[in-house]
Amino acid sequence: MKIILRLYFLAVFLNLFLSSAKADIIKLKSGRSVEGIINSEDEQFVGLEIDAGVVKFAKSQILDILRSSAAERNSLRENWQRKKADFNKKLVNKKNEEEGRPKELGFSYDAKGIIVRVILNNKVETTMVLDTGASLILLTRGVAKNLGINLDRLKPDTRIRVADGRTVEASRIVLNNVRVEGCEANNVDAVVLMADRGDFGFRDGLLGMSFLKNFNFKIDHKEKKLILEKIK
Repeated sequence: MKIILRLYFLAVFLNLFLSSAKADIIKLKSGRSVEGIINSEDEQFVGLEIDAGVVKFAKSQILDILRSSAAERNSLRENWQRKKADFNKKLVNKKNEEEGRPKELGFSYDAKGIIVRVILNNKVETTMVLDTGASLILLTRGVAKNLGINLDRLKPDTRIRVADGRTVEASRIVLNNVRVEGCEANNVDAVVLMADRGDFGFRDGLLGMSFLKNFNFKIDHKEKKLILEKIK
């Protein structure tokens, strides 16, 4: 029983100690007080670390400084770190929740099919034909060049049949990022067609299953909507 009581009083003492941990307090002549951790001080200025960064105060502005102990400052900094970790975790959870919601994306039609706007590697905007029959994303040489790919170093390693009936050589690549409005996928397999002329049957390329497989998708032809839901 005595051991239990000792442990109880020890716990109470620790809680009181932690709750009493305080920051350095700079009292300004304006009447305002600012709490944080003093991390620098010279003849003219005092630097105060706060949760959001560091601020400096001229000593001519300061009425008084209440200084905390090293243990209290460490406790405060650890508290900041916990709050920051919790905040970042909430941001990640919110992002994952947002990505998991189905998104309706508009598209248009032309003679070649369903046209969608696609951004590749976060820098090149293209118009591509949506093709659920294509296993990979197909790109023209022009798009590959805009992506900064050295075409001379590409080695043909596959063959693709295009709309005019030809079978042309193509080279496999991996796109870092493919985004259709708010829906994106990373490390997406694609091929670059090595031929630079002919009727390929699409604009800048085909948006194939190497992108679409990352989503549950539905095509609403009447409303001209592509509905994508990220697969977790």
